[in-house]
Amino acid sequence: MAKIINVIKGTKDILPQDVEQWHILESKALEIFSKYGYKEIRTPIFEATELFARGVGDTTDIVNKEMYTFEKSERSLTLRPENTAGVVRSYIENGMARLSAPVKLWYKGPMFRYERPQAGRQRQFHQVGVEMFGIKNATADAEVILLAVNYLKSLGLNDLEVELNSLGCPTCREAYKAKIKEVLKPEFDNLCEDCQNRYEKNPLRLLDCKVESCKAIFEKPEIQKVIQSDFICEECAAHFAELKTYLDKLNVKYTINKLLVRGLDYYNRTVFEIKSNNLGSQNAVCGGGRYDSLVRNLGGEDTPAVGWAMGMERLNSLLPVPELELLDGYIVSTSPVEAFELAEDLRDKGFKVEFDLANKKFTKQLEKASKVAKRALILGEDEIKAGTVAVKNLSTGEQVSFPRNQLPQVLAQG
Repeated sequence: MAKIINVIKGTKDILPQDVEQWHILESKALEIFSKYGYKEIRTPIFEATELFARGVGDTTDIVNKEMYTFEKSERSLTLRPENTAGVVRSYIENGMARLSAPVKLWYKGPMFRYERPQAGRQRQFHQVGVEMFGIKNATADAEVILLAVNYLKSLGLNDLEVELNSLGCPTCREAYKAKIKEVLKPEFDNLCEDCQNRYEKNPLRLLDCKVESCKAIFEKPEIQKVIQSDFICEECAAHFAELKTYLDKLNVKYTINKLLVRGLDYYNRTVFEIKSNNLGSQNAVCGGGRYDSLVRNLGGEDTPAVGWAMGMERLNSLLPVPELELLDGYIVSTSPVEAFELAEDLRDKGFKVEFDLANKKFTKQLEKASKVAKRALILGEDEIKAGTVAVKNLSTGEQVSFPRNQLPQVLAQG
């Protein structure tokens, strides 16, 4: 016997009994996002490596540690670790800047990161996300946050916490970075190796560290004083205040988290996360923010933009398991030709119907019908001669014969 080849670590088969939950996530996305005017976009699964190095940031863990990169025809290609950079590339390449603002896009699909697999996170994982281009006002920030909240609520998820922060603009952020470095300098040797590397390259990323010893350092009063300071400039502060006004008016409850910086270099001003208390320590189900410089950094015109992404595996872990969807009918017959013909006739009329392809014994067919269908459609020799079908309700046991041409009306009753 040949050796069995198993699924690669960090990847997972989505089996037929699980796919229904994915359909729920995807259909709700289309329903809710369409109400806000978002159009679906589908970008390639792999892109030029340079896109992520320039877009996501060469100081991020994603670029430094987690990307699946390969060489082909002397060109470096990477399986997408996130999709904002790809959507921005498509926005520029396809001349969407010529469209009337705002340009509203949404996506769904697989992403790839080499990291330790854990609950709700795999090396091949899936995200659903939105991106809005062309609006610098806080109305855009408020809409994408409200859109995320309403999408989650449409899935039955109400135990949510929205966390906000403002990272300011590049100008006011530089002064803040300098203060962070100054106050952490005496603690440098006590920081983890990653934080020591980030200290010069991107000191704001230190605040995103999940190592407990680093988190304890950040809780020290003299360091908290800097973290909690209002470092952002007057214009950025006005933008943040405007956002909070909209969220208050829209009854979106939120808290301010000064440690929230997100893990990607392209964010400025607004950053946010939405968390669920049902996920334990890794409880973020949505993350996003504003990235006003990314379009320009990737070769486009200066364009304000804001968006978010959600991990679909994590969303699935929060949803109740849906009930098995039963067939409208299962044809029980010892005449496979007649059964096949009836099945196709009913399928053409929009009903979900199967029959026994292996032509098993009558009792075995009835047993199968009881597991997969609402009704058994019994088509024996007598029924074939009479032009009827015996319909057995598999929940009540009631059985009634009907003329074959009345069968669609019977099945339509649910």
